[in-house]
Amino acid sequence: MNKLMPRANLPQVAVLIATALTCVVVLQANGQLPATPKKELAKEMIGAWSLAGTPDNIEKPADGGRLKFFTGKHWAITQNDPKTGKVIFHHGGTYTLDGDSYTESLEYANENTADLIGQKFKFKVKVDGDIFTNVGQGNPWTEAWKRAK
Repeated sequence: MNKLMPRANLPQVAVLIATALTCVVVLQANGQLPATPKKELAKEMIGAWSLAGTPDNIEKPADGGRLKFFTGKHWAITQNDPKTGKVIFHHGGTYTLDGDSYTESLEYANENTADLIGQKFKFKVKVDGDIFTNVGQGNPWTEAWKRAK
């Protein structure tokens, strides 16, 4: 007989392991365990990004090009005319992230995009190093962005 774990204790050990695994599953389901992939993606998105094309054609961002900003809950996008400095459009709002499914709620805009206020737009998103991509789900915005430095 093994002196470290007598056979009589094996059922008790099995119950303890099953209980521990159940606790882990419950804590993950309630969002009480840190460092989930969802939280890592949300953290990687935070910052300023410059439009760099599409996921299959990434280029150097244009001077005076479109910029996108993320905080922990808010987003904004802006673009100016590089010759005059006048704002072409500026709008933003809040977002939700569920895995790689990202939904923007558009809550404010200048006069050029004011008709979008109140709408929601869905995307599949990912961050790979200094490249952020969003693939429109039911909308035409499939874009690649480079982290602004």
